[in-house]
Amino acid sequence: MEPALDLSRPLIPLGDGAITLGQALAGGGILLALGLLALVIAAMRAANHRAMLLEESRRQTAEAEARMAEILKAQSEMQGRMASMAEIFGSRQAELNQSIHQRFDSMTNRLGQSLTEHQKSTHENLSKLQERLVAIDTAQSNIQQLAGQVVELQSILSNKQTRGAFGQGRMEAIVSDGLPPDAYEFQATLTNGNRPDCIIRMPNGAPGLVIDAKFPLEAWNAIRKAEDPAQATEAARQFRRDMDVHIKAISEKYLIAGETQDTAFLFVPSESIFADIHEHHEGIIQKAHKARVVIVSPSLLMLSIQVVQALLKDARMREQAHLIQAEVLRLMEDVTRLDERVRKLQSHFGQAQKDIDDILVSSSKVTRRGQKIESLEFAAEKTTEAPAADKPADKSAESKTGQLRLRVVDPEEE
Repeated sequence: MEPALDLSRPLIPLGDGAITLGQALAGGGILLALGLLALVIAAMRAANHRAMLLEESRRQTAEAEARMAEILKAQSEMQGRMASMAEIFGSRQAELNQSIHQRFDSMTNRLGQSLTEHQKSTHENLSKLQERLVAIDTAQSNIQQLAGQVVELQSILSNKQTRGAFGQGRMEAIVSDGLPPDAYEFQATLTNGNRPDCIIRMPNGAPGLVIDAKFPLEAWNAIRKAEDPAQATEAARQFRRDMDVHIKAISEKYLIAGETQDTAFLFVPSESIFADIHEHHEGIIQKAHKARVVIVSPSLLMLSIQVVQALLKDARMREQAHLIQAEVLRLMEDVTRLDERVRKLQSHFGQAQKDIDDILVSSSKVTRRGQKIESLEFAAEKTTEAPAADKPADKSAESKTGQLRLRVVDPEEE
């Protein structure tokens, strides 16, 4: 047989005393009871917590369902709005597409018109450019021809004989254009055997005017072609010497007393040369004046020719003065005869006017007589409307009618 369990036996020493087995078993039971109680409480708490969680879950589920319903409702509303917006966007897109197509068509038309106008303008500009190019080509060919002519003129002026022919030609053109053929002569021979380029016959038996056209152009060209001041000075000195010799030759050869004028003309075929001589070579002008030689340019020669032409015209008028006087006398006779005929015509017009006035007087008298006859007829109609029983009234009316008739018969009493 097993020994009995001793509950008083010390189990765990504690200080001065010890925990017995009974105390340990009692404490363990209590602890176990407390543990079970704690477990029950924990289970209850867990059940409550689960119930709360379930309730919370249900509540959240309901809220979620409500929210889901709201979301579905909002989604349906959103779908409706999206459908309406899609419809609006579709119509707007159709309108936008139509507007874009219209604008694109308009821009295409404008671009086509612009391209057409630009093409037309370009074609016109090209045509004008072609015309201008043709004109430029023509001008270039003319310039080339002119350059050739200038070269030819330079070659002509480089030769003394051809240069003299050039000056002679210009002088002859000016003289022949301004004077009649009998007023001048080219290359005429003087009594001393010399032959000036031109002699102008002055009116009234006056001596002729000599014109020389041989201007020394070599020295002048040398001045223009000088490359340094020394060459220019030497060329100017040579030009003055040539001019002095030529002026002296004109004075000695062409100034003949009684046959030519006391002054001769030296023709310079260029206005620029004439101006440069007067500006830079005053000594040549003074020597020419002393030698009774006048240097003239084309414009001065034309002015001198016009003066000579006026003198010739005045001389011819003086020569024909008696003829002019006779013509004036005949003209006065014609004027006198015309005056007499005008006076006769005026008298005829006066007589015709008098006859017209008499006719107007007669027509006025006829008009007055017609008016009196018309008033008489009206008076007769009034008398016929009077009553037949009134005999004295009839007699008075008859007497008045007789008086009126007498007045009509004798209208001169008026």
